[in-house]
Amino acid sequence: MTSTLLLSGCGTLGIGGSGTVTLKLVAADYGDTPANSTQHYWDDLARRFEAANPKVKVDVQVISWTDIDGKVAAMVKAGHSPDIVQTGGFADKVAANQLYPARDVLSMDTEANFLDVFNRAGEVLGTQYGIPFVSSSRTFFYNKAIFAKAGISQPPASWADLKADAALIKAKVPGVIPYGLPLGPEEAQGESMIWTMSGGGGLTDDAGVYILDSQQNKDTFSWLKQNLVDPRLTYPDPGAVDRKTAFNDFVAGKVAMLNGHPSLVQMATQAKIDYGTSAIPRKDPAAKPRTLGVADWMMAYSANGHRQQIRDFLNFAYTKENTLAFDEQYNLLPVTQDTLDDMTHSGKHTDLEPFLNALPAASFYPLGDPAWDTVSSRIKTDVGKAATGDPAPVLSELQQFAEEASKKARGQ
Repeated sequence: MTSTLLLSGCGTLGIGGSGTVTLKLVAADYGDTPANSTQHYWDDLARRFEAANPKVKVDVQVISWTDIDGKVAAMVKAGHSPDIVQTGGFADKVAANQLYPARDVLSMDTEANFLDVFNRAGEVLGTQYGIPFVSSSRTFFYNKAIFAKAGISQPPASWADLKADAALIKAKVPGVIPYGLPLGPEEAQGESMIWTMSGGGGLTDDAGVYILDSQQNKDTFSWLKQNLVDPRLTYPDPGAVDRKTAFNDFVAGKVAMLNGHPSLVQMATQAKIDYGTSAIPRKDPAAKPRTLGVADWMMAYSANGHRQQIRDFLNFAYTKENTLAFDEQYNLLPVTQDTLDDMTHSGKHTDLEPFLNALPAASFYPLGDPAWDTVSSRIKTDVGKAATGDPAPVLSELQQFAEEASKKARGQ
């Protein structure tokens, strides 16, 4: 359950008696019941930090993912800015000039301990503001029992392999959807990024410029339509299928192959599905495997002027003891090198090895674009049409929307 955010009632904002500074921490809830709410983790960490830093108090408020961004925005608007927020995005807060740069609130040792891929993903115009908190990556899942029935001995490495395997499954294992392609509004931006990268394209180029209507992306969606959707080797209308549906169908034995993240490991294990994982198939099997990385972020708000206290708290929060405890509790991937080393070599996380190994080279959404949330929302609702019709006009409209939204968000 969430605690109540305590706002300073007298004197200088956030300053209590005897010169005590009160930090306001707002965090997203990764639990799904009161028993495993993230509130317990942050309350324990805050009390231990306070014991070591008697001049600093930490008021913790944990809010559901559905509500956190709106409630933080309301706090800021009302003049009650938090000091630290842990949630999903940061670029719009940078555009509003609300955040400290990461270097101002992290020690050199803490900063150096982050995997470099996350430091880059947390940048806006060359300066890092997003401080990575937890992460996830994607890998390819397949049902070993279905593969055996279809006479398939190994997972597909290329698109050609995937098409051939899907056709075998359709012919030999009736009632099973060979490939789960979720391009519905829950996470179409993720599935489309995976496919466009494996086709040699992506949502943006290396400079973060949108390339949604690139020839590589048009070719990718044309291939999907002609080789998976039209031959009925996936859902009839992928644009109407959410990731949750595809995951549930996989653990029910109704989908043979799909791209998934670490939570699918738990779901498949609980459902007693004999599954395997491998690198995501790519158009050119000789090309380097690519995967999608997703991170949640910590942000340091500057309104209350508590830079040093925020710095002390974050350096404490990012010690291996604390990050490892959170990652292991929620089966998430680390963002720091020492925790990655521990989880990779401890022998306790063999089920996460494919995700851990893929993490350092993962590619991320264009989080540095303050319009990304707006662009992502449009991709979620529209990109599925590119797999059932002519992809060129669909991707062209998305490209135009992305360019205009990005210019507007940057004040251009």
